[in-house]
Amino acid sequence: MTKAYLEISLTIEGLDRAGITAVYNMYKEPFLTTVKGALCNELWVHVEDVRILHGFCSMEDAQGYLVSRLFNADFIVSLKPYIIGNPNIKIYQVA
Repeated sequence: MTKAYLEISLTIEGLDRAGITAVYNMYKEPFLTTVKGALCNELWVHVEDVRILHGFCSMEDAQGYLVSRLFNADFIVSLKPYIIGNPNIKIYQVA
């Protein structure tokens, strides 16, 4: 059961949605198969921004992902060419 969600909001230029989608698809499976406590991963696309929602077994698992190599050296670095500014990252606990 999902106990925590990590939400990443990214401001993009309109045409960069395809690039974001490609990066998301490239890292979805490694996220689900290698990250401790990873349960689900969804990409929400809007005209002005995109949101990536990651589901975890616990808050600790979500926080651990934020300091992982997969997140910092791979996923975020791959997103940089497609986003404006820095990602807005929030962790929510399921009540």
